[in-house]
Amino acid sequence: MFLHPDTLALTALLAFLTALGPLSTDMYLPSLPAIASTLGSDSAAAQMTLSAFLFGFAGGQIFYGPLSDRLGRKPVLLAGMALFIAASLACAFAPAMSWLIVGRFFQALGASGPIVLGRAIVRDLYEGPRAGRELSRMGTVMGLVPALAPLLGGVLETVFGWRSNFYATALFGIALGTIVILMLPETLRERSPHAVSLRSILNGFKVLLQHPRYRFYVSLSALAYSGLFTFISGSSFVLQKVYGLSVMGFSMVFSFVVLGFMTGTLIAQRAVSRLGLDRTIGLGVLALAGGGSAMMLAVLFGPGSALEIMLPMTLYTMGVGLVMPQSMAGAMTPFPERAGAASSLLGLIQMTMAALVGTLLGQMLDWGSALPLPALILVLGGSALLVHRMMVRLPAGSTAK
Repeated sequence: MFLHPDTLALTALLAFLTALGPLSTDMYLPSLPAIASTLGSDSAAAQMTLSAFLFGFAGGQIFYGPLSDRLGRKPVLLAGMALFIAASLACAFAPAMSWLIVGRFFQALGASGPIVLGRAIVRDLYEGPRAGRELSRMGTVMGLVPALAPLLGGVLETVFGWRSNFYATALFGIALGTIVILMLPETLRERSPHAVSLRSILNGFKVLLQHPRYRFYVSLSALAYSGLFTFISGSSFVLQKVYGLSVMGFSMVFSFVVLGFMTGTLIAQRAVSRLGLDRTIGLGVLALAGGGSAMMLAVLFGPGSALEIMLPMTLYTMGVGLVMPQSMAGAMTPFPERAGAASSLLGLIQMTMAALVGTLLGQMLDWGSALPLPALILVLGGSALLVHRMMVRLPAGSTAK
C-alpha cells in the first residue's frame, strides 16, 4: 500500500528522511568532549567530525538530484540510505579520530540523498506557497528529531558509551529504508532525457544560477542554516566547558532551543498562505538578526549564565523555521523540470558554506571564551537581513508571491 499526497503519513516519512542529517549530528553532540578524550584528540579535531560531515553532505548533493531526474527518485534514494547505514556502522567501530572523520564524511554522502530527494519529491507533488507549507509541515515533524536526539544521545552515552549513538542511527536508517521500499511511490512524472555526466550537471547548475530569484533564495537558506550549524558545532564545547553544563544539562538546553525552530515552522504554515513566501521570509530574517544581536549583547554584558546563549538562539532558530522552508520552495518553484538539480545545488551551497563557517569556529573554540559563537551568528543573521532587503528591491515579477 503506497502513501498518498496530502496525508500526514507521507509528510512524516519525508520529514524523517530529511532528518537523517540532523539526527546524525545532534545525537552525538553531547558526546563530542568524551569522543575527543577517548580518542586522544582535542576539541578542534572533534569538531572536524562535524565539518567533515558537512563537506560530505555538500559533495553528495551534487549528484543525487540530477541522477534522480534521470533514473527516478526511489532507486537513488535507496542507494543513499544503504551508504548511510554502512557508514554509520563504520563510525561505531572507529579506533581513531581520523577513522571517525572519514566515516562521518561517508555517512554524510549517504544522508545527503534523502534530504535532496525529500525536497524534490515535494516539488514533484506541490508548487509555490503550497510547497512552502508542505516543507514547513515537514520541518515541524522533523523538529522532533533534533529536539529529542541530544536527550537520547546523552542517555545512550551515559549507559552504553558514545559508540551506541552510531548503532542507533544505523537502526533508524534500516527502519526508514524498509518503509521506503514498501510504501513510498515513485513521484517523478517524466524522466530527464539527458545523460548524467559531470559536464551536464555543471551546465544545469549554470542555468539555475542565472535566475536571480534562485540566487537570492539559496543565499537566504545558506545564511540561515550556517548560523544554525554554527550553534550545533560549537554549543557543546561552549555550554559544557565555558558555562559548566553537564552532558544531560546540555541535552536539555539544546532540545529547548530546537522548540524555537518548531515554533517558526508552525507560524510559517499559517503565514505563508496569507503573506506569501517573501513576506514570511521577511519575518524570519528579522528573527535571525535579532537573535544574533541579542546573543552578542548578552554574552558581552550578561551575568555569565547559559541563558545568554539559549534564549537568543531560540529566537534565531525560530527565524530558521520561517526562512528555510520558504526559501527552498521559492528556489525550486521556477524549475519543475529540474527539481532534483535545483534541490542538489541548493544543498551544495548551503552545506559548503556551513562547513566553512564550522571549520572557522573550530579554530576559535580553544580561545576559552563564548564570544566566537555569538560573533559568527550575529554576522550570519545580519547578512540574511541585508540579502532579503536586496531581494525585495528586485523588479516586479522577479520574486515569488
